Formats: sequence, structure tokens, C-alpha cells
Amino acid sequence: MNELLLVILAYLIGSVPTSVWVSQYFFDIDIREYGSGNAGATNTYRVLGPKWGTTVMLVDMVKGIVAVKLALLLPQYADSDTRLQNLQIVLGLAAVIGHVFPIWADFRGGKGVATLFGLVLGVSPITALCCSGVFLLVLYLTRFVSLSSIFASIAFPVFILIIFNFQNDTYRVFAIAVALMVILTHQKNIGRLFKGSESKVPILKHRDRRRQRRRENAS
Repeated sequence: MNELLLVILAYLIGSVPTSVWVSQYFFDIDIREYGSGNAGATNTYRVLGPKWGTTVMLVDMVKGIVAVKLALLLPQYADSDTRLQNLQIVLGLAAVIGHVFPIWADFRGGKGVATLFGLVLGVSPITALCCSGVFLLVLYLTRFVSLSSIFASIAFPVFILIIFNFQNDTYRVFAIAVALMVILTHQKNIGRLFKGSESKVPILKHRDRRRQRRRENAS
């Protein structure tokens, strides 16, 4: 019963629609009616700017971390790392489901990548840091958040199964499922990437201007 209550609480935490509330309270709009129509940090970044996009991303990550840490409220799990880790994964997934289908926002949420990252950060910080390194590298090279998320998600099971070789079977299956879920939830983005119509985040503008000037001078 205690576990069920924590799962419900984790879902409610994940259901906090950060981008929706920020857009409504500070800008009197619904972020889901602008840009890509997604209630996530990336769309917030595009529509409301880097300040609010970063804020939304950090809060959504914290939702995943807090959900995972709820497991510490049950001391009977403290004597087994595997049982504790399994419970943390369940609670984190409840938060991700809450983010994707938030009860506080008509069940229309985001894709859950930031909250999922918070989950991994809470369960295995070193793995989360490695995945974030992959994300930042791909973002630096391409400026596509969607592509960066996909590569980071694919790197996740590689780290879990091969590099760090975690022995928890539940965690190993979870890592593979995460990669598949991120790819599936980014089908539209993948289509736009192939068509060349995917939006880039406006970072590294000075670098892009220098490259543009070099190309113009070379021509």
C-alpha cells in the first residue's frame, strides 16, 4: 500500500505542467498553441526564449529526481540496492508518465525527456552525466535538440549494458526501453530531420555567422 501511494504521489509530481503554467502565468498564453505545440522545455525555449526554456527544463528534471528520492521514505528498501533501484525506476517512470499525461493540464504534456533525465540522474548520476555529455556534444555539432535527445537515449543502454555493465536486469531492460521510447516519441522530429525542416535552437550564433562569412568570402 505504501508503494502504491508513493507511485501516485510521483505521478502527481510529474504532472506539474511547468511550461504550461509558466506560459499562462507570465505570458497569458498556452505554450501548446505555439511552436511545435509541445509542452516541453525545447518548445518553451523556442517560443519564450532561453531564460524560460532553461527554467522549465531544470524544473522538469527536478520532478524526476524528487520522484526517485521518494523511495527513501520506505526504510525497508534500504537493505537492498537492487530492490531500492527497482522502486526508484518505478517511481521515476510514474513521474515521466505524469509529465506526458499531466492530470493538471488535460493530460496534454511534453515528451518527458527532461524528467526522464532527472530519473536517471537520481538513480545513477555517473550514467546521467555521460549521457548529458553525448547530448551536449551532438547539440554543439548540430543544434538539433531532438537529435541530441535521440543520441543520448541510444547511449544510455550502451553505458548501462556495456561500459558500466550494471547487473540489475530491471535496470538493463529499462535502459533499452528508454531508448526505444525516446525514438518513438520523436517520430515527427525524425521525419522533419530527414526533410531538412527541423528547427534548430538559436545557440552558437557567433560561430554560425563566422562560418557564413567564410563561405561568402570563399565564394
